[in-house]
This record gives sequence, C-alpha cells and structure tokens, in this order.
Amino acid sequence: MRYVKLLIVIAGILTLAGCEKKEAQMAKGTFGGDLAFLKSHTEVVLLSDISDESQVAVLPKMQGRVMTSTAAGAGGLSFGWINRALIASGKIEEHINVFGGEDRFWIGPEGGQFSIFFKKGVPFDLEHWFTPAPIDTEPFDLVSKSRNSIVLKKEMQLENFSETVFNLRVDREVRILEHDEAVNLLGTTPAKTVKMVAFESNNKMTNTGEKAWEKDTGLLSIWILGMFNPSSATTVVVPFNAGPEDELGPIVNDAYFGKVPAERLKIKDDVMFFSGDGQYRSKIGLSPERSRPVAGSYDAVNKVLTIVQYNKPAGPADYVNSMWELQAEPYKGDMVNSYNDGPAKPGAEPLGPFYELETSSPAAALKPGETISHIHRTYHLQGPEADLDDIAEATLTVTIAEIKSAFSK
Repeated sequence: MRYVKLLIVIAGILTLAGCEKKEAQMAKGTFGGDLAFLKSHTEVVLLSDISDESQVAVLPKMQGRVMTSTAAGAGGLSFGWINRALIASGKIEEHINVFGGEDRFWIGPEGGQFSIFFKKGVPFDLEHWFTPAPIDTEPFDLVSKSRNSIVLKKEMQLENFSETVFNLRVDREVRILEHDEAVNLLGTTPAKTVKMVAFESNNKMTNTGEKAWEKDTGLLSIWILGMFNPSSATTVVVPFNAGPEDELGPIVNDAYFGKVPAERLKIKDDVMFFSGDGQYRSKIGLSPERSRPVAGSYDAVNKVLTIVQYNKPAGPADYVNSMWELQAEPYKGDMVNSYNDGPAKPGAEPLGPFYELETSSPAAALKPGETISHIHRTYHLQGPEADLDDIAEATLTVTIAEIKSAFSK
C-alpha cells in the first residue's frame, strides 16, 4: 500500500513538473504564454474563429486594443508586441504608456498647430509631448461581445494646440474573420500548409458637440497603429502609386527622425522596402496620392507574412499632418506610415523593440452628429516560403525572394 502511495506521489510530482515545463516553454513567444500573462493583469476578451485555431486577444481597459493574435491556437506564435515590463509594473508613465498591441486606436494629428499632443505655445519636443489620456490610459466601455466579435465605445473631450475643444464619441468593433471571408477579402487562397489569422477593427468617430469641426481651427483623424515583434530579418513592404513628383508629390516622407539611411530604405519601381528589425529609430510615411490600400511585412526568421488593408476613400481628401513643427500645410499629411523602433540616442534603450504598420482616415470635418469611419484589417500568414510566395505576389506585388534580397548583405 505504501508502495502504491509512493508511486502516486511520484506521478503527481512528475505531472506537476511536466506542466511547469510546458508552461515555461509556452511562455516563450507563444500565444498561450502571452494570454496567461495578460489575464493576470487585466481583463481579456478572447475572440476565435470556428476552428478555434485563429484567436485574438482584445483588452477593453486598454482602449479596446488587439494586443496579440495567433494562427495556431495556444501553442502558436504570438504576433503582437507586448510591453510586459510596463504592464507588470502597474505604473503609469507621464508622456505615453507603450503597452503594445497590434491594432490600437489613436487620434491625429500628433504635431503642428492642430496637435492634440502639445499644449498651446510649448516647443515641439519630447519634454512637452503628452499622449491624451482617453487614447492612452483610460478604459473603453464594453458594449457587447460574442465568440468572434467585441463592440466598445468611449466618450472623449480633447483640446488641440490652438485651444479648440472637441467633444466626440468613439465606437469600435473588433471581429475575427472566418476563413472564407478572409480569403475573399485577401484576394487569394492560401495553400493548406499556410496557417492564417485575420481580423479587422471598424472604428467610428462622431462629433457629439454643438459646433462643426472646421479646417481653420483644426480637424481630427482616426489613426490605427499595429505594433509587431521584430526579427533580425523583418522587412516592411509598401506598394505605392508610381509617377512623377510634379503630379503626385514626393514618393516618401522619411524625415520624421532624420533621414532614413539608404541601407534601411530601398525604393524599386512601385514598391518600397523598409527595415523592421527594431534596431534603428526611423519612420516613413506615404501621402494619399502615393498610398495603395495595402501594406505588409515579412519576417524571414519565423516565416510570417503580415498584410494590412484599410478602406481608402475614392477621390482626393485632406489628411492631418503630424510633423512636429508649425506647419505651412497642416492637411498634407500621410495616409500610411511605418515605424521601426530603436534607441532615441546612442546608448539609450529602445522602447520595444518593435515595428509598426499604421493607417489613417481622412481629416474629419464633421458637423454635430456626423460620423467618420475607418476600417483597418490585419492578416498573419505562416508557412513554407514557397506557399507564401503566391500570397506576397498577389497582395504586395513582390516575391518572397525579392523581399529577402532587399537588405541582404
């Protein structure tokens, strides 16, 4: 009897050790590990497709952001960048709380005389730059949720550099796409060897005040930013509308943090390649004249192709300018951006590291009660490079080999 009891105890110890080992392994870059971490610190709404393999983690208390996702269940790779140290600390930073997330809601413009990040009269520098609390630290209200979608809302009041006050409501729906809808919107059918997760956020902004929003006193825009885990071989790919600069303007704005070095930004015909290795602080932007409704990236280490789509309006439109300066043209801003993280100065620590894919709505000249909407859609596809190749060509107009060779040494 003692022998039997001893065996039971030993079996229990081995089982516990096995579970601890499995949890430790899962914590290393897996969705299950990230999900367990997030649940220990905040409310998480888990969305899934009918297969339960594609999953998305949404955080209502962190502005309804999609923090991360997976194409292969709990043991699959976790695609969103998460600032574990900041979340675990429970601290609130003064200028910005970079929690992470691969679809997070922001509002532009960031810089200029109509900025909502700078108070009137202050210099446009980091010391005086503050992210508005409603899009940084305040929770969004949970309206409803189901297996594959969540609806949230937030009432806000914002004031810009020119002291214009905006009263508004944000309505945000995040939903995971079932396979057939995702394939239809992607425009190509992945091979069975390719695992895929696809989700979109439908973001609406309504003027709830008594005055119309006018260009002379400043307009707002919906701005969605996706923060992803970099690798040493991650390349951002942005197709663009080719054509002469005297008709379409400059091909790219690469002056945000100083000109991007040539070895980190390459332009070939109608596609640009931008390093997303998380090792050099830099940013690019494309005007509405140059932008196409798609951008993406390829991580050659983990063999992950990421595609971002958004609803580009037909015809010309104004876009807010986020450059940190008093602007001669405050409505000549970017529609698509990509940011690569890195030290702000030699010897400093990077914020992440991470890289970003960002899209923006037009500037919202809204009368009281009027609404503007912006859809931002994200796909992650993981599988053999030969099977990802057709998808890259169909969506980004280049092959995997072309992407990999852009920055090959």
